[in-house]
Amino acid sequence: MSLFKARDWWSTILGEKEEFDQGCLCVADVDNSGSGQDKVIVGSYNGYLRIFNPHPVKPGDEVQPEDLLLEVQLREPILQVEVGKFVSGTEGLHLAVLHCRKLCVYAVSGTQGNVEHGNQYQIKLMYEHNLQRTACNMTYGPFGGVKGRDLICIQSMDGMLMLFEQESYAFGRFLPGFLLPGPLAYSSRTDSFITVSSCQQVESYKYQVLAFATDADERHDTEQRKLSSGKRLVVDWVLNIGEQALDICIVSFNQGASSVFVLGERNFFCLKDNGQIRFMKKLDYSPSCFIPYCSVREGTINTLIANHNKILNVYQDITLKWASQLPCIPVSVKVANFQDLKGVIVTLSDDGHLQCSYLGTDPSLFQAPKVDSREINYEEMNAEMKELQKIIREATKTQDILPESEKQRDVTVTAEVSPDLDEESQAIDSEVKAGAVPSLTVKITIQSRVTAQKPCLAVCVQAPLAVTCDQFVFDDLEPDSSETVVLSVFLKGNCSPPELEGTCIVSYNIPTGIPRVSQCSFSLPLKLVCFPGQPSKAANHKLTIDTNKPPISFVTIFPDFVDPSEGDQANALGFQFLTGSKTTLLASKTSQRYRIQSDQLEDLWLVTKELIHRLQEHFKKQNCKDFVCTFSGSIPLQEYFELIDRHFELRLNAEKYQELLSERAVQFRAIERRLLTRFKDKTPAPLQHLDTLLEGTFREVIALADAAEENQANMFQAFAKLKSATHLVIMLISLWQKLSTDQVAILEATFLPLAEDTQELGWEETVDAAVSYLLRTCLSKSSKEQALTLSSQLSMPKDTSRLKKNITLFCDRLAKGGRLSLSMDSATQPAAVLPGGCATIPESDLEERTIIPGSTAVFASHGQTTEQKSKP
Repeated sequence: MSLFKARDWWSTILGEKEEFDQGCLCVADVDNSGSGQDKVIVGSYNGYLRIFNPHPVKPGDEVQPEDLLLEVQLREPILQVEVGKFVSGTEGLHLAVLHCRKLCVYAVSGTQGNVEHGNQYQIKLMYEHNLQRTACNMTYGPFGGVKGRDLICIQSMDGMLMLFEQESYAFGRFLPGFLLPGPLAYSSRTDSFITVSSCQQVESYKYQVLAFATDADERHDTEQRKLSSGKRLVVDWVLNIGEQALDICIVSFNQGASSVFVLGERNFFCLKDNGQIRFMKKLDYSPSCFIPYCSVREGTINTLIANHNKILNVYQDITLKWASQLPCIPVSVKVANFQDLKGVIVTLSDDGHLQCSYLGTDPSLFQAPKVDSREINYEEMNAEMKELQKIIREATKTQDILPESEKQRDVTVTAEVSPDLDEESQAIDSEVKAGAVPSLTVKITIQSRVTAQKPCLAVCVQAPLAVTCDQFVFDDLEPDSSETVVLSVFLKGNCSPPELEGTCIVSYNIPTGIPRVSQCSFSLPLKLVCFPGQPSKAANHKLTIDTNKPPISFVTIFPDFVDPSEGDQANALGFQFLTGSKTTLLASKTSQRYRIQSDQLEDLWLVTKELIHRLQEHFKKQNCKDFVCTFSGSIPLQEYFELIDRHFELRLNAEKYQELLSERAVQFRAIERRLLTRFKDKTPAPLQHLDTLLEGTFREVIALADAAEENQANMFQAFAKLKSATHLVIMLISLWQKLSTDQVAILEATFLPLAEDTQELGWEETVDAAVSYLLRTCLSKSSKEQALTLSSQLSMPKDTSRLKKNITLFCDRLAKGGRLSLSMDSATQPAAVLPGGCATIPESDLEERTIIPGSTAVFASHGQTTEQKSKP
């Protein structure tokens, strides 16, 4: 970064623990030397006034004592320093110092020294004004078009502009609608004062209007009389900028119109004399100060803007021309001319770091030494090349972002889930209508090997699950220390969760200031959301999972849901969810099958997942490596499409409610304006039932808001059910096609792209785009399909027919041997032949249909279609 640093020409530290702000820095030829060389004047909140005459020093050398011309303690905080023609009878420059309750004007003079100590400088008080109100800031200029002298305007903390004609007080005026003081500047071209009010508006007041307005000292008297004794203070023009302003600067570098520059908290504005925006620049950082300094090209103005990232940016209008690094955050920046060097950047920080710097680069004096010529050993080079290529191949194989040395984490987080439910439930504000909602304790431990600064722990579970506390903030962790927190997880929403998993994320800073993140996941038991119930014989939805091993007794794999007294005779198991639905699990006595059945498709997911997981764990403990689960039934696409339609219908309802609410809100505001006009009218007029119309519109707005809120809750539940059904379909497809882990990951990324569903980006359009991409790439039939271009913009579709058609076609392509892969050459690979043959659906018929009637859209992987109605 040496190329983009502000080069240090001269710098010093002012005092000890002194504070400075925006108005504490000024550069000018304050001693009237006539050489054109500026001096640096600095005032502090501790009351110290210093004047410097910087001279260049060699790198590493300290500032010479003779650079400090003057240092005086004025015993009162210095708010602002300015240099101008403030004394009558002379056009020499004088120094104005603004205190909280006083304005002092000094003459700075130097006496030729006769010894090596140099010249002697002193200040002489020319006059002072004691202020009746606490000052905030000031500006100066030739108010009213006077020649050869400058007048001073001081803004008080309560919004009064106090104007001084040098040694005498002229008048004071209160700004209308004042709340808090803002930056103040004077435009000599339009003879007006420009400020930014607390309403976030740039306001301009003519000096003539201020002069002829009612005197602020007599304001209370005029309020008791008629307003004929003085004119009302009116604003010349107003511009709403929508944010508070840090500073205002008015410049004119040619004979043309002047420009008003306003530095906001996030934007930079350039205005014309009449308040129209000439240009504006949106800043992607937080600025601290600025100054327009010159016009390099006709019609443009160069500006320096410093920010809180210690960066000084140089703009030509809105174009960034240069950026340089500063050693501190400046609160004030000026451009000065010193001995043999013009355009020096002078910056002052809030803790007193005063620096004079320039932009550019220093030449590098380093010269690389000559390398002795030697003969090339090609055998050694080939061996070294092979070794390096081997290292590169090994590095590209690993998917880890962090290098090997950082795999041993500085901070580790572990989560321990209690095997038993809490004796006393910790569930709070649960919407579940069940009598008692259980909770489960999770113990989270953070261990640190190094010093971890500002560690924060966030615990995330997927709604409708919730935790008693999800954010924890700790003090700095010492090396080899640990912190432990305990929380409870419970079901808050009145629907079954699509996942029983959670994540713990710890963010912290290492001593070097680099932020780091460590995380871990934990799984929650099924009994958190359901409890044992009576098995049900009849159900609307049934699935059969085939295995290659004899059925295992439910007492062995579901000991927490089966009464031990039943022994090995239990081949039916009921799961009663807290939301009221029921799922039954059956084990066949004669075949190697398990059946899961329920009245709701989404309720099959958690039980099916838990069954397969427990079977895999059981055979893993017995060192059985050839255990396999398969699915040979029909993919329940029709039932899945019904859930998609239900979710999409609620999204359409939400859009309609939003439009209706917008219309009623516009109507409500229009009626309010009419009523306000009637009430402000001096001559009373009948309301013509506007009050009744207002009340009726208000009730409609409230009713629509309630309906939209209820629709939002229903849409949340529908999305949770859709995610559960999507998980189930993904699992059935993976068991049906015997997909690998990477292919299952592609399926999940395709059908579960969103953690939350919004109106701007919904599940339907996202999944449709992902499925269309797979059909165009790895599952395409020909190069013609690969040449098709997809829309680059996602928008809410009119209906779900295209999505359902693409999902159906997606399953058909898989049934015909398509391979899921994200590599570009996957479409040209030969189709894999499925074991046992594959009876596919004619693609021409399939692509013509958009909605699959009944359960006829089935995809068999063993040459047959099973109706799932036979008992296992």
